Amino acid sequence: MNMKEYSEEDYLMLSGIQHFSFCKRQWALIHIENQWSENIRTIEGNILHEKTHDSSILEKRGSVIISRRIPVVSKLLGISGECDVVEFHKDKNGVNIFGREGLYKVYPVEYKKGKPKIDDIDIMQLTAQAMCLEEMLCCEIEKGYLYYGETRHRETVEINSQYKNRVVELLQEMHSLYDKKHTPNVKRTKACNACSLKDICLPVLLKKKSAKEYISQAIKEEGF
Repeated sequence: MNMKEYSEEDYLMLSGIQHFSFCKRQWALIHIENQWSENIRTIEGNILHEKTHDSSILEKRGSVIISRRIPVVSKLLGISGECDVVEFHKDKNGVNIFGREGLYKVYPVEYKKGKPKIDDIDIMQLTAQAMCLEEMLCCEIEKGYLYYGETRHRETVEINSQYKNRVVELLQEMHSLYDKKHTPNVKRTKACNACSLKDICLPVLLKKKSAKEYISQAIKEEGF
């Protein structure tokens, strides 16, 4: 891992790693150009997260402590954000938790609408959360969970070196693009149809025509 420590003013949003994994241009439009557009998918996602956060900040179930909306940060990755849920399971091989007796193992839980994906987009976000928690709590996190609203089931994710290395690579590229204030060109895929930014990104226009060609075509259609 790159051991450079980032200054607080250079931190990127942790949640951006999911946008970046999905589409680098989408991430840049949101996080560099500050553009955003909601569709039914993002609204449903927001509702699920609001339900997750409705409960009290701290909850205890037997030997498990459940904490919600935990702010996290990593100087090494240069990110800050929030975990939906973090579970602390009492375990003799765990770490000390401030204000609690005993030792605990730490497991982040990320809530998603829909169902499990075939790619690793959600896994990257969960892994980044785990890496923040490891740095903050001086511990090792062996696994985390992804809960999906459509299936009402949570998937276990092993937090391994392969995922961690990928997170580091993604964030290094994100920091580089952000420093340059560079928005990558569009690469149209089927996923563009469901993107909340498709009307801003204009993937069809940018894929098939130059701005000059678009204007010329518009003039012809108006009969000028």
